[in-house]
Amino acid sequence: MIDRRNFIGASLALASGTSMAQTQRVARIVVPFAAGGVQDLLARAISNELAIALGQTVIIENRPGAGGTVGTGYVAKAAADSQTMVMAAASHNISGSLYPKLSFDPQKDFAPIAHIGTAGYVLMINPDVPAKNAAEFIRYAKSNPGKMNYASAGVGSATHLSMAYFCGLAGIDVVHLPLKATGEAINEVISGRAQAVIAASIGALAFAKDSRLRLIGVTSPKRSKYLPEIPTIAESGLPGYQFDSWFGLLGPAATPAAEINRVHAAMSKLLKDPVVLERLDKQGIEPAIMSNPDFAKLLALDYERMAKVVKASGAKID
Repeated sequence: MIDRRNFIGASLALASGTSMAQTQRVARIVVPFAAGGVQDLLARAISNELAIALGQTVIIENRPGAGGTVGTGYVAKAAADSQTMVMAAASHNISGSLYPKLSFDPQKDFAPIAHIGTAGYVLMINPDVPAKNAAEFIRYAKSNPGKMNYASAGVGSATHLSMAYFCGLAGIDVVHLPLKATGEAINEVISGRAQAVIAASIGALAFAKDSRLRLIGVTSPKRSKYLPEIPTIAESGLPGYQFDSWFGLLGPAATPAAEINRVHAAMSKLLKDPVVLERLDKQGIEPAIMSNPDFAKLLALDYERMAKVVKASGAKID
């Protein structure tokens, strides 16, 4: 069932002077992870305003599975008319290096439509783990090899690779517990079935003062403006570690330039809207309007960076 909050009725489009033909068009933002995850929350934060800016209905469609590759593959094969887009993030490029076989090429099969912003991640642990920073966590893990679990939003997700990368650089053995969404992964740590999770700021901020979790490090190269009291992982125990993610809308590679420009213009308008900016701020996302040529360059550079992260993490998919 589709949430009624994600619809903008035809009457609204008519009131803005849009033709009846256009109001019948339905744009879909595919979220390749389960509801409640980072990309899902971001998509829902912008969908209503994007619908108004486009003058048409916009719905959110969750298509989780295989680390985001199911939903992403669906969009790669969709009609190239800007009516089906994927809310993409770091996992988009991770999949290209992690999976030996994919139904799509993360670089060649997609067109950049609109960059939205960036977010860092936070290492959170169950308070029963006797560690208050990255160095202490690493020491404890080395003393208890294979006895701790870390949860993630699924194999190939950013929450998986960020922690696998951490473990690989630190030389520790922590067992991966894959789930379907960041919220589920956090709940596993709260319950004690897992001892650690690295979650995007959007998933971590709500737990900054929650005694059921302990936030011990941010993955960005400098301290987060949202959690300034939390040290970076690099400064608190693992020099050289860094992991963050971009967020943006991608469409099928053959999407016409006019359609790309139409959605890009609407999204750029939203990233100047104080209401939308406040929502993104509360979710720990730093917005950034970017031209699509620059977004394309970012995607290419990030693909190379994530290939190095995957290699360093030691993560493999058979």
